[in-house]
Amino acid sequence: MKTISINEIEAFLIGNSEDQDGGTGCTVIIAEEGAVPGVDVRGGAPGTRETDLIRSEEMIQEINAVLLSGGSAFGLDAASGVMKYLEEKGLGFDTGFAKVPIVPAAVLFDLGYKNPSRRPDREMGYEACTNAYMKNYKDGSYGAGTGATVGKILGPQSSMKSGIGSYAVEIGTLKVGAIVAVNAFGTIYEGDKAVAGPLKDQEVQSTESYLYQGLEASFRGNTTIGCILTNAKLDKSQANKIATMSHDGYARAIRPVHTMVDGDTIFVMAKGEEICDLNILGSLSAMVMEKAIHVAVKSATCGILETFSNLNVAQ
Repeated sequence: MKTISINEIEAFLIGNSEDQDGGTGCTVIIAEEGAVPGVDVRGGAPGTRETDLIRSEEMIQEINAVLLSGGSAFGLDAASGVMKYLEEKGLGFDTGFAKVPIVPAAVLFDLGYKNPSRRPDREMGYEACTNAYMKNYKDGSYGAGTGATVGKILGPQSSMKSGIGSYAVEIGTLKVGAIVAVNAFGTIYEGDKAVAGPLKDQEVQSTESYLYQGLEASFRGNTTIGCILTNAKLDKSQANKIATMSHDGYARAIRPVHTMVDGDTIFVMAKGEEICDLNILGSLSAMVMEKAIHVAVKSATCGILETFSNLNVAQ
């Protein structure tokens, strides 16, 4: 098994667009030839679009893109810009009258980071598509991760800056990768070490410890949203199962996870002919998702909050 760039998984184009002054952005994953979708929504406060059609029994078998966005529910508007771009490219489900791009989306809450009146919109979604074709995706505090933060139990002022991260591997000819915008209520762990979360005296604290002491999860501005990309050959029921198994990656890296103040969601996009045992693919998907979460917090760039890199340089 070797580590590869997320951009090395063929059939997918990834693009960011952001408003750094406003503190928000969005990320699009485009499948020009379509991709078999899966999704699993676990958080108690999700904001999503077009997830019902991904259910195994529904008619649509392929989607054209997935959008991950900041802006809370307002950010879903950016999906209309993705649709506009893809329609101009002649992509979408052919109804016989028009081609309708199928663009599921999920949002995270970043309205409290900088300017709550600045949100991803139609223009930003369109720009993310343009950037996807320029192949300039990068990890860090960009795209959907622009306003992402983690560890809010002591209030947003004690949280740490996060971002969007990716991680991918190749085993033989099988490729699987994850991209995730980490805006969790909880603390981020790498193994047993807390690497990002609520800060007290410049030390990362355990969110669970505060919960067990009776401190309420009162801050509702959270949610981790991600997508698994693979060249495995899957049908919708299999892709949905992979989405479910991928949440193990969330659970390993985020504690607590899937809370009532998170809207944790994972999509799957599969396009390829590689035959793979679902147990293997599910295990790999959870692993790359966990690693992508670590990348998201470690690649966060300076803003108005502390970052992993600054904290570790200081130590």
